[in-house]
Amino acid sequence: MEWLLNPMVARHDRVGEPMKKPALLLPFTFGHFANDCAPCAIWLIAPAVAIAMDLSPAEVGLLITIQSVGAAVAYFPAGLIADHVSDRGRLLLATFWWVAIGYVAASFAPGFWTFAILLAIAGMGDAAWHPIATGVLVRQHASRRAQVLGIHAMGGTFAELLAPLAVGFLLAYVDWRVAMQLTVLPAVLMGLVFFRVAPKVPSAARRRVTRTDFLEIWQTWKHPNGLKVIALMCAYNMALMALLSMTPLFLQTVHGLTSGETGLAFSVMILLGALAQPVIGRVSDLTGRRSIILVGNAIAAVAAVGVWLSVSLTLIITLLVVSVGVLLAIRSALLAAAVEHAGSREGTTLGIAFALMDGVGAMGAVLAGVVGTIDLAYAYLLAAGLLITAVVFGLRVRFEEETPVAVTPPMPGEPTEATMIASTRGGPKAP
Repeated sequence: MEWLLNPMVARHDRVGEPMKKPALLLPFTFGHFANDCAPCAIWLIAPAVAIAMDLSPAEVGLLITIQSVGAAVAYFPAGLIADHVSDRGRLLLATFWWVAIGYVAASFAPGFWTFAILLAIAGMGDAAWHPIATGVLVRQHASRRAQVLGIHAMGGTFAELLAPLAVGFLLAYVDWRVAMQLTVLPAVLMGLVFFRVAPKVPSAARRRVTRTDFLEIWQTWKHPNGLKVIALMCAYNMALMALLSMTPLFLQTVHGLTSGETGLAFSVMILLGALAQPVIGRVSDLTGRRSIILVGNAIAAVAAVGVWLSVSLTLIITLLVVSVGVLLAIRSALLAAAVEHAGSREGTTLGIAFALMDGVGAMGAVLAGVVGTIDLAYAYLLAAGLLITAVVFGLRVRFEEETPVAVTPPMPGEPTEATMIASTRGGPKAP
């Protein structure tokens, strides 16, 4: 664990030679947590907004979808920029202040559409963090991509765990506007911390975005296997969004839980996935992606059907813990599979993956809201159907199952492992 904690720490490569890398995984994980707190609080703020503005379940689903679509708009440009600019640390620093200012501004919105649009704009700042930070990390640790993505994802998952819990109890004492303003405090704090962290982020040579870049991206994803990976990711995240968007409303309106009780139940649902992500990610690094992705989606589908069938609150919450937890646990394996399909351009690839998951995937919240207007329990049947669809596409995808994973060539101007080894010995640097 020492390589996680020290700013510069020696590791050993496969032939036993030491090299130094900036230890960014720990601050990046905390940064992920800080940026995700405000967006994750929306799961519990949305029902409070629905009461205050007299919104239907379909409008609640639309609200969450608009926020996710706003995020999706930012993912791809952020990933593309991250692969072409030198100062990625400054970009990461800017995301904290975008989130803080954006969500405070949204808290003053007078009506539904103003609130939804401001949420979308504020969510772009949080979205930009993801492909930049994860692109840096998977390049630094190419032989353990899913594990590193899982550790980084724990920050976001703990935001989903703690932010709804905190907001659920805050709403018992303050209105939703004040509660929303308080959720940006972690982003403000990490925005200050990152004035020290940003200079340690590895830089690369500045490159101009050209038409060739877009053609290469198109060639990577247009063939059948690329399209199947896209379909798998979209079906997976549509199901997850359907589960997350309707569960607070379902527990409060159907089962009579208070906002505090709902926040507690929602947080417990997230906990399993938060703890399991690095472990499941490492297992997929060692054994391959296919079995982890297929089994995870299948288990979650069965649990979602159980929620639809059950009338026992205890059993419903247990099944939700299983379904949501398993889906969160396998997320890093899906992202690693996307990077391995592309083979390079980590920031851009992850930007595409996040955009598909939160953009197209956000339609799951709208569809769940529409069927929830008839009966909220139908949202879980919808989620099960989407997860079965994900399994079907997963069976058709050709995954890169080689172990160990090949190390990705460095970007132009980025230090190689040989360069870092030479620098630790005081010897000449590679040209």
